[in-house]
Amino acid sequence: MGTPAISGDPKPQITFRTKGITKVYDTGDVQVHALRGVDLELYEGEFAVLLGPSGSGKSTLLNILGGLDQPTEGQVWFRNQELTSASERELTWYRRDNVGFVFQFYNLVPSLTARENVELVTEISRDPMDAREALGIVGLNDRVDHFPAQLSGGEQQRVAIARAIAKRPDVLLCDEPTGALDSETGVIVLEAIERVNAELGTTTAVITHNASIAGMAHRVVSFADGAIARVEVNEARKQAREITW
Repeated sequence: MGTPAISGDPKPQITFRTKGITKVYDTGDVQVHALRGVDLELYEGEFAVLLGPSGSGKSTLLNILGGLDQPTEGQVWFRNQELTSASERELTWYRRDNVGFVFQFYNLVPSLTARENVELVTEISRDPMDAREALGIVGLNDRVDHFPAQLSGGEQQRVAIARAIAKRPDVLLCDEPTGALDSETGVIVLEAIERVNAELGTTTAVITHNASIAGMAHRVVSFADGAIARVEVNEARKQAREITW
């Protein structure tokens, strides 16, 4: 699939590996093939963009990598752990300890402050960072005691990112994190994700249908009709603030 030059290491460690994964949804009279034999590797510390139109299989793949769903066929490994043979209990521990999720909609608790929303995760994590530290990483030092209704959409999304990274996850999986935002606000959110990847070394996968965001990635994995259409390596990456759409 093409190995990225992430930190000068010619053979970066593999975080995720999938082999021939398919996903079929039975909707009654019709079977929907969301994934069709996907083979993919994602590497330690990589910033990968999964690009493609709605319905191309990106979110289904992300849910499988995150342990939220299982493929109909095929195998998935997180490092040396085979997720496709894991029990529900093992998948729960995997999600809790290893994975941070960021979705298009922020899913914050309205009655809790930004700090308290992040603490929902830190209270059950094995080695959490302080909630204020996590909010500082995404540039919200001065908003920790604000409620979601007092925050802009971009600020709410950054709280969601802080909540995802506060448990120090090995991977950050982002599904259309700028989909509900204007371009100016979206760039601020991308800067937060960029900083997490660069400073914490978190393996990061960002799903988007916005081709402009692809310039930030080490590698761009393009999807079409449930399959990988192509994989491209960015020899010269753009910074988030250089992205426009």
